[in-house]
Amino acid sequence: MNLIARLLLVSPLLSAALLAGHSAVDPAPRTDKGWQDRQALLNQRAAEASAKAQVIFVGDSITQGWEGEGKEIWARYYAHRNAVNLGIGGDRTQHVLWRLANGNLKGLKPKAAVVMIGTNNSNGEDNTPQQILEGVTAVVRRLREDLPETKVLLLGIFPRGENFNPQRGKLAMINQALRRVADGKNVFWSDLADRFLADDGTLPRELMPDYLHLSPKAYGIWAEAIEDQLASILGDARVSAAAPSAAGPHPLQGEWTWTINGPDGNPVSAPLSIRVEGGKVTGRFQRGGDRWLDISGGTVEGNRFRWTVKRDRPDGTSMTYEMSGTVDGDAITGEAKTDFNGPQTSSWTAKKK
Repeated sequence: MNLIARLLLVSPLLSAALLAGHSAVDPAPRTDKGWQDRQALLNQRAAEASAKAQVIFVGDSITQGWEGEGKEIWARYYAHRNAVNLGIGGDRTQHVLWRLANGNLKGLKPKAAVVMIGTNNSNGEDNTPQQILEGVTAVVRRLREDLPETKVLLLGIFPRGENFNPQRGKLAMINQALRRVADGKNVFWSDLADRFLADDGTLPRELMPDYLHLSPKAYGIWAEAIEDQLASILGDARVSAAAPSAAGPHPLQGEWTWTINGPDGNPVSAPLSIRVEGGKVTGRFQRGGDRWLDISGGTVEGNRFRWTVKRDRPDGTSMTYEMSGTVDGDAITGEAKTDFNGPQTSSWTAKKK
């Protein structure tokens, strides 16, 4: 039995939704320029990531927040997986449905899609719990139809409000039914609510400063809570939550001399400076004289690392190098990939000064 048939059996409400329709299941764009600009950016991200993306995150401002309060956690857990953030602040299920049909998924073939949406549908009398259930389920259905090889990790809608309140109760009711969407084969379920709440049921300010949006600590809780499931879906190594050892800096950190073959085939060497903080890598390559090229999007997991470096060319264009490699003591071995008159790959090495 396919997923759509399963969902219709699990929730007969979906059949009525398909016939009656309501705002939560009716795909709709937003008209504000900020949203339109963000939508265009997400389409660009999808096109650039293409088949390289192993995981995508779909949602609203809480998902978009991985680029703010959650950026260091993202760098540790998801950057090396070429993850794509498809979150837009203020979005409801109908907006996500429209985005998925209008470019957000174009070219993507991720192994996993992490979905957390629906809290903005729960304001006041905007949508009933039943309608929100149908809206979130429609998002899952759209992902499964457009990305049949992608597994969906569906998250319960996070709690909101410092104390017990009707809206939090509304979200809890939705989650009770929403978990039934998971089949353990193509759609998986995770509910993080108990990880965010204190023993007395309050929502600590240190986790959600405004009792809705997450702090860096809360993003760490989120990432750690889903890591076992996500690593299993992706078929890769689990990212450890442990911080780097206090015994000393990561072996990648320090001053290096890097070497790569030049256009004439002869080796060229120059200084390289690297800094490591948690799973995030920053630094710069000396290009010549006092000119330097900055490392962007750098991440490290164990002794393996990756980053990008952008170099401007005399004709006004630029080249981006995707660099990766392994550090072993005082030596680095790596490769650099770029696209210049076709894909090119070069090996490079470095020795610590």
